[in-house]
Amino acid sequence: MTDTPAVSILFVCMGNICRSPTAEGVFRAQAQAAGLRLEIDSAGTHAYHVGAAPDTRSQQFARQRGYDLSQQKARLVCAHDFEKFDYVLAMDRDNLALLQAACPSAYRHKIGLFMQYANNFETDEVPDPYSGGSSGFDLVLDYIEDASAGLLAHLQK
Repeated sequence: MTDTPAVSILFVCMGNICRSPTAEGVFRAQAQAAGLRLEIDSAGTHAYHVGAAPDTRSQQFARQRGYDLSQQKARLVCAHDFEKFDYVLAMDRDNLALLQAACPSAYRHKIGLFMQYANNFETDEVPDPYSGGSSGFDLVLDYIEDASAGLLAHLQK
């Protein structure tokens, strides 16, 4: 038996400091609680914050719900990610379009919107809380917890 995780997931937003690191942290916690060994990472489509920790507000609101984002560092999506990851999940349509444009056709089937796995929200995008108030970070966590539970259920089928 190998130590390689059966499934790998990459969460993607614009700067990799709010939504995608939150998705990485929430989904990692849910997968661990379910006893699943998965490879989970996050990245951004823009190099604004490469090497930076997640936004302090993202960390604060995640911590209030029991998620630790403190060890993460922002990075840029790279060409190898499309080959490496089984799922490349964008937080919104703009980042989805950027991923589709950058991705070789052989791997485009791996790309989708994270919110397609949500069960309790009728939206296909996780809104960017960066420029808004604190309520936006709570809403992002609500969306991400829901979509994470749906993705976990999908993977367990």
